[in-house]
Amino acid sequence: MTVERAVTDPALPPDDADGTHDVDGVHGADDGVDGVDGVDEPKGRRYPSTIGGIFYLVVLAATAVGIGIVSTGDWRPGIRWIAGGLILAAAARLILPARDAGMLAVRHRLVDCLMLAGVGVLLIFLASTIPNQPV
Repeated sequence: MTVERAVTDPALPPDDADGTHDVDGVHGADDGVDGVDGVDEPKGRRYPSTIGGIFYLVVLAATAVGIGIVSTGDWRPGIRWIAGGLILAAAARLILPARDAGMLAVRHRLVDCLMLAGVGVLLIFLASTIPNQPV
């Protein structure tokens, strides 16, 4: 496909002047672009690229420990582990700059912190105040 035809072809997206995009406008696997926005990344990289990614993995580990404790039958300490992970995530999101927050940065900083800390505190409150039920 020539450039002239790509520019005048109404079936192609406006940004597809060179005809290299796939039909849906997304680069394919064989287009030579390895990273985001054309930045090449090492092929073997399997670790978090930001410190926020490390905190995210710690929060996931705390949640997994909490779920494991809950599955053994004693749900209160498990819920507290999950809540602790969420509060840790809120603290990390509050302290880390946006470029280092990684997957902890979903919305604006204030919204992320309020949601994470709010759910964590609520879980601790519920685990502490729900009375034991007879079995």
